[in-house]
Amino acid sequence: MGSGTRSSPLPPSPLLLSLLPLPLLLLLLSPTVLGDCGPPPEIPNATPEVDGKTSFPKESFVVYSCNKDYQKIPNKQDTVFCLENGQWSSPDTFCNKSCNAPTRVTFASLKTDYMNLNYFPIGSTVEYECRPGYRKVTSLSGNSTCLDNLEWSTVAEFCKKRSCPNPGELQNGNIDIRTDILFGSEIYFSCNTGYKLIGVDSAFCYIMGNTVEWSDPLPECAEIHCLDPPQIKNGEMRGESEIYVYRHSVTYTCAKGFILVGNSSIYCTLNGDQGEWSGPAPQCIEKSKIPSTTPKSTTVNVPTTKVPLTSAKPTTATQRAPATKTTTHHPIRTTKEKERSTSGGDHLIYGRTCLITLTVLHAMMLLLIG
Repeated sequence: MGSGTRSSPLPPSPLLLSLLPLPLLLLLLSPTVLGDCGPPPEIPNATPEVDGKTSFPKESFVVYSCNKDYQKIPNKQDTVFCLENGQWSSPDTFCNKSCNAPTRVTFASLKTDYMNLNYFPIGSTVEYECRPGYRKVTSLSGNSTCLDNLEWSTVAEFCKKRSCPNPGELQNGNIDIRTDILFGSEIYFSCNTGYKLIGVDSAFCYIMGNTVEWSDPLPECAEIHCLDPPQIKNGEMRGESEIYVYRHSVTYTCAKGFILVGNSSIYCTLNGDQGEWSGPAPQCIEKSKIPSTTPKSTTVNVPTTKVPLTSAKPTTATQRAPATKTTTHHPIRTTKEKERSTSGGDHLIYGRTCLITLTVLHAMMLLLIG
């Protein structure tokens, strides 16, 4: 907005002015004669937009703006014009006290009739209506009034959130409702151990036409399967099935003449949302191919012992008892010796030493008797 000029008359020529008497010259140079309206008039509660100008020829105009806390009254003129007689037009007061735009609330919006208004004098009232996703509480008012302090009265919370339908049950899973199932809320889905989620993991309660619905359908919890367990050579598997689910186990046995090496049972476990077996299948190995763990035999060497012999007949000759050596062949042992041998290697060697000593004594006795 601002001032403007529609046309401007040409000023008198200097020659003409020099020929006129002084009183007439002053009359011609006055604002009225020249059509200059001078500064624009003062209007209550408004300020002219003149950009510093003080002189305005006829047919020019000036636009006003309302002061703070005032608004233009609809259908009122906010412009003055410089007339042919050098006078400004006299508009009515067009600025009045007004509240600012009505309060914005989350649950409701202004009715269409009030959407484009910007003038709200003291005492004026506006009406709200519930936003989509909300329903009206009939016992509460949806109005607000411009008060004497140019503030709007509090808008009662006359709209409540609509509720989405009960989401139902998730078979083999859980639905986590952390707040409620009203408009704007979110629920979360999860599956029991051994199942994986097929679909979304959450859903929102959102606007659908004139009501509210869940943004997505319920997901599914699908059972996690393992691949078929491996077969083994020279053995068989027990617990076979068409499908193998979480914690399903199978057991292996070997054919006659074979020994099972490894875990005899494995079970279906989880790796994320995939199934896998707890370990590799065992092997069946021939007994003859398994290394022996029997301890090696030991040989004990007994040193030769010289024994002096005495006979009834004097003699100067001495005879040497033959040395006896043990071999890897085990002699026959008594029951007590067997019991001693079960107590450890030291007892076995002790028993063998005693047997050797008896053998030597027996040979010496035969020599003496002979």
